[in-house]
Amino acid sequence: MGLNDTPVSERIQIGFFGCTNAGKSSLINTVTGQNVSVVSDKKGTTTDPVLKTMELGDLGPVAVIDTPGLDDDTDIGELRVKRSNEIFARTDIAVIVVDVQDTSDRTKDFVNGFIKRCEDAGKPFVIAANKSETMTDEAGEVFSNAIPVSAFEKKGLNELKEAIITAGKDVKKKKEERLMVSDIIKSGDTVVLVIPIDESAPKGRLILPQQQVIRDVLEAGGNAVCIKDTELKEFFDKRRSWCDPGVVNVTKPALVVTDSQVFREVSEIVPEHIPLTSFSIIMARYKGTLAPQVSGAKVIDTLKDGDTVLVAEGCTHHRHCEDIGTVKLPRLLMKYTGKNINVETSSGHGYPDDLSKYKLILHCGGCMLNEKEMQSRMEYAEERNVPITNYGIAIAYMNGILKRSIAPLPEFESE
Repeated sequence: MGLNDTPVSERIQIGFFGCTNAGKSSLINTVTGQNVSVVSDKKGTTTDPVLKTMELGDLGPVAVIDTPGLDDDTDIGELRVKRSNEIFARTDIAVIVVDVQDTSDRTKDFVNGFIKRCEDAGKPFVIAANKSETMTDEAGEVFSNAIPVSAFEKKGLNELKEAIITAGKDVKKKKEERLMVSDIIKSGDTVVLVIPIDESAPKGRLILPQQQVIRDVLEAGGNAVCIKDTELKEFFDKRRSWCDPGVVNVTKPALVVTDSQVFREVSEIVPEHIPLTSFSIIMARYKGTLAPQVSGAKVIDTLKDGDTVLVAEGCTHHRHCEDIGTVKLPRLLMKYTGKNINVETSSGHGYPDDLSKYKLILHCGGCMLNEKEMQSRMEYAEERNVPITNYGIAIAYMNGILKRSIAPLPEFESE
């Protein structure tokens, strides 16, 4: 993936929801101009969410997601509805699709219930009255606040797109206001990025947080210097003036950002007067979850023998013998606490429904999850009184360098 590509997690997520056979799949196929979803009159054809990326006017890059019907009462309907609910958690804008031929109380109750759900979640929504070519006066009254569309006759699509764009204006604005490091550096500053090259790094490309921070530094007018952890000591040894806090007429790095796996080693090399943080901490800031995750790390000191900790990853990948989530982090946790702790794992968009058994959740940086889904996971844990932190914050805490690693961030200046 290039620096100009937009990953799915960075796109505005538009979820299409509705009852079975409301025409969600047909409408998405028409809106996107591609046969993204299988279309059939048979109930429950859409068995899993289907995603398509596209550009949508002023919103720019978006991801359009087709979901199974929320009233699916087939044999595996419960699982399908669960998948739709998971999509709702990550959706930025909801499109509620209704069939104008169905004006039953059941459909009215569904629409009203889903509107309330969106309002409670602070999620903008648009109602699309599909199959409008069959619209009756009664249906016109029932769905008076909906946009008439016809996937069959390809009518009302521009109006629907414009309504989605309007609904998403605040969403886009908030996304553009998110911060990584651009507010901590100024034009001309040098930022050193420490990037290990190991088995977990896909050959030929950098992982997403590294790409994003490089892009952010460049857009702020800074200079991004990338270096492997194994070459960092020599790099600093050759720049002795950087290491002397008394030398003032030398342009020292404004910031060093490291991969969490080598946090301790890097902190021993980088002088105390040079600001240091990690990609994980920056990602938590970017997703709007940093403060509660910093608080969550302190719970590590309270863990006891027999406690269970969940290690949650937002993506799936091939695990190797020194995998950070399943090997390195649990090993560090056991060593730091001296306790016999049970560790369970989850990966991808799957997330346990029941968190009651967990004393702590150690989450990855969430680079493959959009901020809505990451914040939803945080809220879900908070409602159940389960503290949550992320890999980099936990590693910094257990190595005694958390205070140093959040010090460069303005929101922690008073601490």
